[in-house]
Amino acid sequence: MAAGTPKLRYHCVSIVAGANGCDAALQLRGVRVLSAEAPRLPLPGCEHAGNCACTYRHYDDRRAGPRRADERGRLADPWALTERRRRGGRRATDFED
Repeated sequence: MAAGTPKLRYHCVSIVAGANGCDAALQLRGVRVLSAEAPRLPLPGCEHAGNCACTYRHYDDRRAGPRRADERGRLADPWALTERRRRGGRRATDFED
């Protein structure tokens, strides 16, 4: 990273299979892995190790898409707007008007 740029905590990569993608690369298609834990290319078991065309696709976060209900445009708790408390208390004085 360039000097002065903050290091992203959950920077991750996925492997994009090249034109002659091997089985090892195709099995990892769409799987995001933290960049520090990513396997080196060419992958172990690659049939085209001499001319492997696989690359990494970089992401700022390992999570894909919105996860929480409010990020998806829904209410997080459908009962949150409903008043569920009863009116009166348990004391005898609570019933006096």
